[in-house]
Amino acid sequence: MRIIALRTLRDFWHQSGRLDAEQPLKAWYAEAKKAKWKEPQNIKDRYRSASFVGKNRVVFNVAGNKYRLVVFVKYETLTVYIRFIGTHVEYDKIDVKEV
Repeated sequence: MRIIALRTLRDFWHQSGRLDAEQPLKAWYAEAKKAKWKEPQNIKDRYRSASFVGKNRVVFNVAGNKYRLVVFVKYETLTVYIRFIGTHVEYDKIDVKEV
């Protein structure tokens, strides 16, 4: 998968001081980069706890479910767009289908 953009993840663990998210996000990025998600089931096969919330948005639990990562997946071009990363409290404040 082509992932847009690693910088968003990097900024999250550096600028927010959430260094505990660095390794789990790097691991997710490395796996996602190698993947070829052509349909939602491909994601679900690897990430059973992933949630599909509509409009091709997928929510991943990160760092032992401490953080939530929301991505937009464009299956036909094998592209993943990072839309949001934050705590559950921060996640509850967004409209996940619109980020």
